[in-house]
Amino acid sequence: MTTSPARAQERLPPIAPAEWTPEQKKVAAEIVAGPRGGMPGPFNAWLRSPDLASRFQKVGEYARFHTSLPPALNEIAILLVARDWSAAFEWYAHYQLAMKAGLSPSVAEAIAHRRRPEGMSEDEAMVHDFARELLETRNVSDAIFEKMRTRFGERGIVDLIGTLGYYVAVSMTLNVAGVPVPPGSSVPGLPE
Repeated sequence: MTTSPARAQERLPPIAPAEWTPEQKKVAAEIVAGPRGGMPGPFNAWLRSPDLASRFQKVGEYARFHTSLPPALNEIAILLVARDWSAAFEWYAHYQLAMKAGLSPSVAEAIAHRRRPEGMSEDEAMVHDFARELLETRNVSDAIFEKMRTRFGERGIVDLIGTLGYYVAVSMTLNVAGVPVPPGSSVPGLPE
């Protein structure tokens, strides 16, 4: 069961900067000074727990900007999480980043429709299959683990797991807070 974005947005609406506590001001400044340059998505909700927000934003900065996986592969994993959680804002934000990273729109479309994309590169297929299997079964087979380890090493595996976990937390936050997709978005939305 999902809640309409208009209704859910009232749960954790953005806090006006004039109302921020010193701790909230500090973490907001950390986030804005980093590579994101702003506080999109879950950050206004996370301000309600400044210590958690600070820790999460650092993990997110690594998962998005410093992971050992190439950006297009990382974005496949993030789109799979967004689809798995039906997180509309996450899909909106990362669809655009995936396209900028060079991911084929047909790959994103297949993910949106919960299908295995055709025509993926070997690396894309490997990351897709690892992430999908982990999200669906809560584990991965020895075969996909060994393929990933051979190609991306143990660091690549751990970075992928970390990215998936971080974006699960983001997706949960966005869904509970009801963060809406901006009106008039041209990004293809998630089908029901």
